[in-house]
Amino acid sequence: MSDSDSFINEVSEEVRRDRLFGLMKRYGWIAIVIVVLLVGGAAWTEYSRARDAAQAEAAGDALLDALSNSDPEARAAALDGLSPDGGAGAVSLLIAAAAQEEAGDLDTAVASLDALAARTDVPAIYRDLASFKAAMLDAGTDPAARRTRLEALANPGKPFALLAQEQLALADLAAGERDAAITRLNAIIQDAGVSQGLRDRVQTLMVSLGAPLPDALPSGDAAAVAAPDATSTNP
Repeated sequence: MSDSDSFINEVSEEVRRDRLFGLMKRYGWIAIVIVVLLVGGAAWTEYSRARDAAQAEAAGDALLDALSNSDPEARAAALDGLSPDGGAGAVSLLIAAAAQEEAGDLDTAVASLDALAARTDVPAIYRDLASFKAAMLDAGTDPAARRTRLEALANPGKPFALLAQEQLALADLAAGERDAAITRLNAIIQDAGVSQGLRDRVQTLMVSLGAPLPDALPSGDAAAVAAPDATSTNP
């Protein structure tokens, strides 16, 4: 390599180095900001997780302390005092309503469940559960109002739709609408999401009504409901 080539290479290297330093001086602060944001974001995430875990642990401890009280009225009062925010708060309100029911105060229990069902700051499944439970406790009141509550829960996609349909079928039977009840019961049996326990109850009810089971029902299930166990004996 000639001296001129070596000199040109050295000059080119210096030019590249100067350009690199220039870019670092001009845009280096962006890289620093990105690093700070990444580190700060990771730190905030860890802090948030630790804070949420501590709050959940405190809420769980308070809930367990309230449930440990053997007196239903005192337990309900302790549960009422818990924070109503979020899922843990919704659980405490549901348990408080159960304690009120256990204490025989059904009106207060229904009012508590209705209040939870009307809230928008708790997950929808807790609101639907509260509404369904309130409908179950409120069976002796206005049938039309109860039917309206259950019909809202019986919409497809709702978590308690099939259970609400079962209650509506029972309401149809109580109102003398046998055909409407059987139609609902058939729909429950043929639903892909029906549980075995609910299927068994519906099948038994249909057999007691003298209604044929759906063709889509597995033959084994139909035989188990239609024919009594040969090994069983009457008391």
